[in-house]
Amino acid sequence: MHQRPHRRRAIALGFAFVAAALVATVGVAVAMTHERAAAPARDPPLAIEPNATVTQVIDGDTIVARVQGRDEHVRLIGIDTPETVAPERPVMCFGPEASAELHRLLPDGTPIRLVRDVEARDAYGRLLAYVYRATDGTFVNQALARSGFADVLAIAPNTAHGEELRAAVIDAKTARRGLWGACRAFGQPVGSSP
Repeated sequence: MHQRPHRRRAIALGFAFVAAALVATVGVAVAMTHERAAAPARDPPLAIEPNATVTQVIDGDTIVARVQGRDEHVRLIGIDTPETVAPERPVMCFGPEASAELHRLLPDGTPIRLVRDVEARDAYGRLLAYVYRATDGTFVNQALARSGFADVLAIAPNTAHGEELRAAVIDAKTARRGLWGACRAFGQPVGSSP
């Protein structure tokens, strides 16, 4: 009879230990999941493994890429370039130059690494991605912003690189590179001057 309370206490302590171990395990799993979700914020190393190939440049912020044997329209996350192909809008100042620059950075056949943020696709069904040139690790979204071919377009929850893209645009504006020296403002029709 005296051993029963000790046995109950030992069983209770055993359950408490198991419960604590489960809580710790769940905490680690949650931390690992959160760490994976934050992974797009890390820059890949130079010469990275490609997971797609460019088949066409549509405009300054949209490409078509061969992904797992299928052609997919890919929208570069975090930036916006002047329009050149929107049927309901005129061609915008520096739009043709932005398209040409993206084609220079990613000619047809270029191996690339597409990195997701939170959402996989936009409302138009395009893949949303940070695009890296596989041969040298160039972060294409940032290269366009830094050279003055793009403005920031932060649409939550896809904002893992928001701060560095914003800094690149501010640098380009300050130096009046690209569209910031050639156009009165972002989105002006072709022919507008500063």
